[in-house]
Amino acid sequence: MMTLSVCMIVKNESDVLARCLACAAEIADELIVVDTGSTDDTKEIARGFTPQVYDFPWCDDFAAARNFSFSKAAMDYVMWLDADDVIDAENRAKILRLKETLSPAVDMVFLRYDVAFDEQDNPTLSYYRERMFKASMGYRWVGEIHEVIPQRGVAEYREISIQHRKLHPTERGRNLRIFEKMLADGKQLDPRQKFYYARELMYNGRYPEAVRQFTAFLDEGQGWVENNISACKDLAYCQAHLGDAAAALGTLFRSFAYDAPRAEICCEIGRHFFDLGQYGTAVFWYETAAGRSPDEKSGGFCLPDCYGYIPYMQMCVCYDRLGDRARAIAYNEKAGLCKPEDKGVLYNRAYFQNQADGR
Repeated sequence: MMTLSVCMIVKNESDVLARCLACAAEIADELIVVDTGSTDDTKEIARGFTPQVYDFPWCDDFAAARNFSFSKAAMDYVMWLDADDVIDAENRAKILRLKETLSPAVDMVFLRYDVAFDEQDNPTLSYYRERMFKASMGYRWVGEIHEVIPQRGVAEYREISIQHRKLHPTERGRNLRIFEKMLADGKQLDPRQKFYYARELMYNGRYPEAVRQFTAFLDEGQGWVENNISACKDLAYCQAHLGDAAAALGTLFRSFAYDAPRAEICCEIGRHFFDLGQYGTAVFWYETAAGRSPDEKSGGFCLPDCYGYIPYMQMCVCYDRLGDRARAIAYNEKAGLCKPEDKGVLYNRAYFQNQADGR
């Protein structure tokens, strides 16, 4: 049975840390908490779970802080968590079984990361992340912001979910500030960092700059395929926000040059034609989206609703506006199979019932 160090970096996380550490304590053979400058009682909470609480002077470098936390680990494998992560009982049990059954030949383990949820608590944004690492391999984080551990060695994917349950937003502008400090210091961004820098510009509403950065990233042709596809989706969003719907549509189609159409992209194309009132064309793209299957282990960002619920709901509206009530009702019921208690599905049922009753 392998042993496991769970490592965390934290700062002012008093509202969520105990929740996370209570989960981690059930699966970890040791807990390591590195504080990067808390001014609340974060460290006191951490010491209630582990004596291994360390200070690390913050230097605008997440990779450096995470590597420091890994340096304190003494078990066979190392696992990282963020303070606002949660592991429910089912997935804690899976991790305990993993500790008993994992082949010593495996160097990295990728687990699902659920980072957004709907009103019924279903994940609406998921992707796989590198999560556990054989300590003897000496893995290290790279990247001051949006840090990552490059894949090497024998990797394995497991159907185990870590849930990212934020109670408060990330400090506004923090990530963008770090990127701009890197640039001011003469740092040359690698392709992955260029992609995330463009995203931070988008998140902060600096759309013209984001358009330039996304375009440059794509034109250089050095990006990972999943980042290229995401960049097309994000660039199209920025272009549409700036009023250039035609450019946005062209950018969405550009994503097809990198791989087979993603449902997320098809839903965006469908929305473009829906907004133009071209409901028949919109239906084509929503049907295409519904017919796609997610490749969640690709490492890309996956929006599960785009592979069923969203296109079904949109086709319900399209067919209603095209005067085909039977198909509209049928697609609403398909959406209901995805989310039985969804407010939109229930509203549509009442709407169609009122029509049938002549009200």
